[in-house]
Amino acid sequence: MSSQNIYILGIESSCDDTAASVIHNGKILSNVIANQKIHEAYGGVVPELASRAHQQNIVPVVHQALEKAGVAKEQLSAVAFTRGPGLMGSLLVGTSFAKSFAYGLNIPLIDVNHMQAHILAHFIDEEGFDKPNFPFLAMTISGGHTQIVKVNHYFDMDVIGETIDDAVGEAYDKSGKILGLGYPAGPEMDKRAQQGNPKAFKFTKPKVDGLNFSFSGLKTAILYFIQRETKKNPDFVKENLNDICASIQYTIIGILIDKLKAATKQTGIKQIAIGGGVSANSGIRKALKDGEQKFDWKTYVPKFEFTTDNAAMIAIVGYLKYQEEDFAQQDITASARLKI
Repeated sequence: MSSQNIYILGIESSCDDTAASVIHNGKILSNVIANQKIHEAYGGVVPELASRAHQQNIVPVVHQALEKAGVAKEQLSAVAFTRGPGLMGSLLVGTSFAKSFAYGLNIPLIDVNHMQAHILAHFIDEEGFDKPNFPFLAMTISGGHTQIVKVNHYFDMDVIGETIDDAVGEAYDKSGKILGLGYPAGPEMDKRAQQGNPKAFKFTKPKVDGLNFSFSGLKTAILYFIQRETKKNPDFVKENLNDICASIQYTIIGILIDKLKAATKQTGIKQIAIGGGVSANSGIRKALKDGEQKFDWKTYVPKFEFTTDNAAMIAIVGYLKYQEEDFAQQDITASARLKI
């Protein structure tokens, strides 16, 4: 296959979404995602159910991705897959399928770090979206991670700040649960926050040294606040829901922006990119854009469909690794706690 004609199949199965994507020379041809609605009833992802659903979804999702891209499996240059981090059962389904598929086609296998992929999604060729220049700062915010990463090159990254307890997505979901919202609560809270007063209620920001984050104290403060207020007025949440959501979101965004300000001061880097499911949040996107005016930042926000877990970000990493001939062996195993 000539270097001008690289087709990569990307497979993502780290949590509860089964996804497959085909990329051709940096341009996404298809990006298919099968969501698992079953977890909504449980208020969170049930690992056993997730891995079973991946087993049912992976063949039709890959088939659809190839069909949508108009690419025959024989045209593929390599198969890229999420090795970790994530839920072990879910990762095993994607890893096993990718290994078999690559072996059957006698093409290279490429392992991908899920968190690196959230950052490198910025390098997908997409009209109207700029790519950051090295070095830049990336803030990865998701249900399982909150990190500030100094990105020196595609595969040269240093984590300079991370959460010492809960991730930001977890803070949203747990707060939403306290307020009686469904799962996942983040999108619903974001929607309500836009209709509320962000300064209606004040929550203290946790004090954490350096560039690290903490969200467990905030979560507890919200719980106690709701308990205290509903004791006085049983309809408190119902009557103030939009304002509560806006105040929680305002506090969370404040924590993130404060740490980014500290990171830019510490590193002297003013290019900032965000990635991860929580970067779909409209409040965070706006705060980051405002930072361009306020703090002289140059910010990069990915296309909405490349923020939540998706296979396009796996495919772009596969494409970049393919060019470096950085291939995995068939005896590679999934790693639930894989680090950047």
